Amino acid sequence: MSYRSASFGDFRCAHCQAIVSCAHLLSGVNNRNHCPYCLWSCHLDLYVAGDRLSACKVPMKPIGLTTKRGRNKYQREARGELMLIHECVECRTLSINRMAADDDSETVITVFHESFRWSQGLQALCMQHGIVPLNADDREIVYSQLYGRHVEIPVLK
Repeated sequence: MSYRSASFGDFRCAHCQAIVSCAHLLSGVNNRNHCPYCLWSCHLDLYVAGDRLSACKVPMKPIGLTTKRGRNKYQREARGELMLIHECVECRTLSINRMAADDDSETVITVFHESFRWSQGLQALCMQHGIVPLNADDREIVYSQLYGRHVEIPVLK
């Protein structure tokens, strides 16, 4: 379980034990619920992001990436905003969470690469939740959103 400070909204990550700031100025998000270092979250929301109505409150593992289409219908690319996919370690509920400005890029890449080895069951669970995970063919999307348009993408081994 994460510890929340009543005064600042900061919390201790339930996975790596780091103190995480919820300051909008650092993260760029309004409802911080994952650690920027290990990307683990807690099962806090039930219906919508920020509602904090879940009774579960168990850690959620980052398992992959997806995109959330923006509202701009004139957007040149149908790629959308990069999002984390989390799975509750107890009830297996899936959720997507907005990436934060201070999320560790190398950890994001590690989660992305680990998602290439998903089981058929996990892929089916994502589809049941309406989540379309990014795969190896989407490497350019991930790297360009994390590092910029003109980044050299490393070859996978």
